[in-house]
Amino acid sequence: MIDSFCVFILSHGRPDSVATYKTLKKHGYTGDVFVVIDNEDKCIDGYKKNYGNQVVVFDKIAVAKTIDEGDNFEDMRAIVYARNACFSICEKLGYKYFIQLDDDYVDFRYKIDGDKNLINKRDIKNLDKIFSLLLEYYLSTSATSIAIAQGGDFLGGKDGNAAHNPQFRKCMNTFLCSTDRRYQFFGRINEDVNTYTYLGGCGKLFMTIPHLAIQQKATQKNAGGMSGLYLNSGTYVKSFYTVMYSPSCAKIKMMMSNHPRLHHSISWNNAVPVIISEKHKKC
Repeated sequence: MIDSFCVFILSHGRPDSVATYKTLKKHGYTGDVFVVIDNEDKCIDGYKKNYGNQVVVFDKIAVAKTIDEGDNFEDMRAIVYARNACFSICEKLGYKYFIQLDDDYVDFRYKIDGDKNLINKRDIKNLDKIFSLLLEYYLSTSATSIAIAQGGDFLGGKDGNAAHNPQFRKCMNTFLCSTDRRYQFFGRINEDVNTYTYLGGCGKLFMTIPHLAIQQKATQKNAGGMSGLYLNSGTYVKSFYTVMYSPSCAKIKMMMSNHPRLHHSISWNNAVPVIISEKHKKC
């Protein structure tokens, strides 16, 4: 592993359920890892008991004063504060690069093989090498941040988006970042989508690499974290933050699945700058 790289696991209110910590070890990660929590967490002692000096506590109110929450609510059970705090934490700890992970990952999976076939292999044992390769790729690009895929990215199977693109323009859940490419997350909820759509429209590059994916516990069934906020506000309110920030490309529509629900939808032709084919060039 590169010396100036570390992993941040963002957590709140569940010191005994930080599944990602064990998952990293299971998949062969041996580098530095820290559990990031806020100073309003009532379980600080529990975290310190379990993870000792790997726990980093940040001042939530201080971070809140520096960002746009997108509303006038008072409910601060949101991850946007921790996401923004990580850049300064990284610098204070003496690192330059970091990847943000949520605390509910049960495994990392290979999703696309060398022949571009969709697979679903959970036998990753060399996460050190994988993170090093991700960082190497990140540094070879001008990307503001890159992410590992999620299970939902593979809807549609061999006919879906992930099967036909070596990377695509979104960035959610996992964020590989550099203190040299600092940016700000905004919006109390849906902060990841708010950020990659709005900043993407300003010319910042966010990408997901679909060859690897994370598998999480079921949303809203894992106590603590942001589950309470999602249950209180629902996906309509959650998704509408992105519509407020990027009305030119975001809308609300019904997501059809076993549990139909309202969700955001992004029109990428309206979201980010695109390269026009040379065939349209006028002599």
